[in-house]
Amino acid sequence: MSHPAAAPANPDAALSGERDRLPKPTLEYPFAQPPDPGTALQVAPGVVWMRMPLPMMLNHINIWGIEDGDGWAIVDTGMRTDETLAAWRQLFASATDGKRLSRIFATHMHPDHIGMAGWLTRKFDIRLWMTRLEYMHCRVLMADTGREAPDDGVAFYRRAGWSDAAIENYRARFGNFGKRIHAMPDSYRRIVDGEVLRIGQHDWRVIVGTGHSPEHACYHCPELKLLISGDQVLPRISSNVSVHPTEPDENPMADWLASLQKIKAQVPDDVLVLPAHNECFRGLHARLDYLEATQLRTLARLRKSLSEPRRTIDVFGALFARAIGENDAGLLNLATGESQACLNYLLQRGEITRSLDADGVAWYRRA
Repeated sequence: MSHPAAAPANPDAALSGERDRLPKPTLEYPFAQPPDPGTALQVAPGVVWMRMPLPMMLNHINIWGIEDGDGWAIVDTGMRTDETLAAWRQLFASATDGKRLSRIFATHMHPDHIGMAGWLTRKFDIRLWMTRLEYMHCRVLMADTGREAPDDGVAFYRRAGWSDAAIENYRARFGNFGKRIHAMPDSYRRIVDGEVLRIGQHDWRVIVGTGHSPEHACYHCPELKLLISGDQVLPRISSNVSVHPTEPDENPMADWLASLQKIKAQVPDDVLVLPAHNECFRGLHARLDYLEATQLRTLARLRKSLSEPRRTIDVFGALFARAIGENDAGLLNLATGESQACLNYLLQRGEITRSLDADGVAWYRRA
């Protein structure tokens, strides 16, 4: 229930963009062009960059191959689509040197990252390695496929101020999360924060971040000076940080900000960052500082807007550069989740108050 069908299959960065941007840091992009789908580009000894298509505005996801003995380990898999399947088959035919896949490592459980994992694990009889919360959360959400929208979900969006028409759209779209994911393997190999994994000839340390997803794994190789960052650090866009109906009082924004600081403390600035979207880049610490600063500015703008009582849907203008209308159900869902994350952050810090009216709609005001 926490990822209702009103959300697009890939929630990353759909609302990135600010009304008043801070000066962006200068990042270095060492590769002139990304690889085409079905091809691979070497980014370091024994590490290759591949891209898979996505059927949305953000039209690609990066996946990574790491030489692993006599096979290839991969990080993330792409979404379950015919186009992704064709790209994988092209890779098998031309870019793997006849080697099999050895293991699949996942950053997190969103469909563009894990959608092909079930198919690949069965095809090659290999294990899926991921954190426990990501694996279990994915299994729970996939169980919602075909279900009717739960009353708790309807109540969540009514509290946010959604209209009857928007609620009906939510009911009609609920339960689509699993349609872009092959059936998950029935077992997996759990990885944990701080664990050192030997992949091929190098050690990779797991760094878990939260906020964007429950237990997102990044992979840091000090010897190769690489960080596979998934959606925790992206160079040109910001990741979605949302509250969902299953945990309406959670505070993912606090988790997100803490994760930015954690990565900066644990990963040196000289790494080449391999993100899930956009291009490989250098300038990790500057990017982390920018993401934190822009989020804090967004929160300050929200705080200022709450001099008068407002519903969740009333603060969109303070947070997002683009208009949010009811006709785009996916965008409305994302905007609501992100707005609620910002409101919960201020609420749990005691900076704002919340009250419910007779219709069960929540109103927020600066304390």
